[in-house]
Amino acid sequence: MTIRRRPHPRWGQRAAALLAGCAVLYVVAATAASTDLSSAWRALGEKNAVALGLLRGQLEGLWSSGPLPLHMALAIGQSPTLLSGQEAVMALWRTEEEDDSGPPAPDTEIENVLPPEPTAPVPEESVEAPTPLIFADNGVQARTLAPASPDGYVVTGDVYISNRSSRSFDETLFDGTFAAALSEEEGPKVLIVHTHGSEAYTMPAGQEYEPSGDSRTTDCAYNVVRVGDELARTLEEAGIGVVHDPTLHDYPEYSGAYGRSLAAVETAMAEYPSLSLVLDIHRDAISDVDGTPYKVVSSVAGVNAAQMSFIIGTDGGGLEHGGWQENLKLAAALQQRLLDRFPSLMRPISVRDSRYNQHVSPGALLVEMGAAGNSLDEALLSARLLGQAIARTFPAGNEGAQASEN
Repeated sequence: MTIRRRPHPRWGQRAAALLAGCAVLYVVAATAASTDLSSAWRALGEKNAVALGLLRGQLEGLWSSGPLPLHMALAIGQSPTLLSGQEAVMALWRTEEEDDSGPPAPDTEIENVLPPEPTAPVPEESVEAPTPLIFADNGVQARTLAPASPDGYVVTGDVYISNRSSRSFDETLFDGTFAAALSEEEGPKVLIVHTHGSEAYTMPAGQEYEPSGDSRTTDCAYNVVRVGDELARTLEEAGIGVVHDPTLHDYPEYSGAYGRSLAAVETAMAEYPSLSLVLDIHRDAISDVDGTPYKVVSSVAGVNAAQMSFIIGTDGGGLEHGGWQENLKLAAALQQRLLDRFPSLMRPISVRDSRYNQHVSPGALLVEMGAAGNSLDEALLSARLLGQAIARTFPAGNEGAQASEN
């Protein structure tokens, strides 16, 4: 009689236990770096999950969450030299992987110009935080102005220049250099003035000011002097010393304002020989053909910034100003730097016959910070952007001929 032997019961139990043990080891190794149920579940389906888990256990501990590619782990494990420096190698890998893991981090420059989160004051010293920007709708129609074609403009790079003067120039003038440079002397480097300091903006409901004229006020919390404050603060945060003259040269009398502001500029430059840049901050006034005002804006980080424009004077009006080309070259270089980051922030540069006191320095510029229809906060945002662009164009110890290349 033939007897068919059955497997011994102990062998079956051992096989089942072995399979169960393998399953447990698989789950432990594959999910070693997981911190919750969902990530553990995903890890079970990953390619090379077991190998990666075991290598992590050997090289950096089972509970490490840092990713480690299989080929890199094998290389480290086989080399005593690399194994001794595994922590540094994996730290470097994590840094590179974070940089490549998704879209670029938000531009810190844009973050810096937006309202900072409120913080508690430091007990040892009183620090006054900048006024938060609200961006409330002031009810004025918004437009973004940009040239439709290069016709009628001198174009260099992304910069459009409208020549309304009697002087001629072309794109060959712009070779990437300019004469303006920060002085090496100790002391402030930038002078901010306001020939028409009472120029103001259209405030949202509840933020009205006491007017001194059409879109004008002597209250320097609401006119372009406040914009100069913001520009000065931004430059000083970048380490560039500023003299800000808040004098209203257009009040109580508008006529003769440029003569009065020139006297103030010359006095300041005599007192501070280190002054290199002279910024005359204004705001424009723009309206439709029917006289309805509108504001000019550029979207920056989801909010409206006031479009800016540089006004460059020449000697076309008969006043001495032989170096006007250098003012223009500086304006073009600075505008290109702004457009590189904010393509619609700048309106075309306007070149005119009037001198605008720019003969005092190759670094003298007249800046239109938005228009009367803009809100103050839109202009303040643009002041921050302009200040940061100036700081990048004129780092400490620079030379003007090199600044535009950075």
